[in-house]
Amino acid sequence: MFNSDHANFPRASFFRRLGAMMYDSVLAVAVFMFAGALGFGIFFGLHSSGLIAMNGHEDVSDLLNNTPIYHGLYQLWIAICVGGFYALFWSKGGQTLGMRAWRLKVQHPNGQNLSFITACARVVWSLLGIGNLWILINDDKLALQDMMTRSEVVVLSVEANQMRNWHGA
Repeated sequence: MFNSDHANFPRASFFRRLGAMMYDSVLAVAVFMFAGALGFGIFFGLHSSGLIAMNGHEDVSDLLNNTPIYHGLYQLWIAICVGGFYALFWSKGGQTLGMRAWRLKVQHPNGQNLSFITACARVVWSLLGIGNLWILINDDKLALQDMMTRSEVVVLSVEANQMRNWHGA
């Protein structure tokens, strides 16, 4: 809807991105907690059904935390859920809730939304937000994840951000 206009929006500064990241970190913690509870519930169900044995561990939590394969799978599950949270929002409109609050949008330079695969690559290249530090040492306001996925984070006008919220685009 705004594709021709999006190319004209300025790129976001490090501090504006940081504001959105702080807002989104609250949501990411909620996703982390939900994914952790769901993963623990699934693990507990597998144990209760007899598919996973205690192998001398005191309780299910002890088994999960002290068995490398189970612990690794549990951590991978949580990482996929949190990363998927960002990838889904970035590919379905270009904005997380924190980005909406700060009027930011991630997009390709021509204004198109990212594909889900590109958004997943962006999650990996962001290096848990550390990729944004690249903005501080260059003038083009592109983070590491922007350069690696040929995308950019722009600051929307108040009107464009309101239209996105109203139309759900």
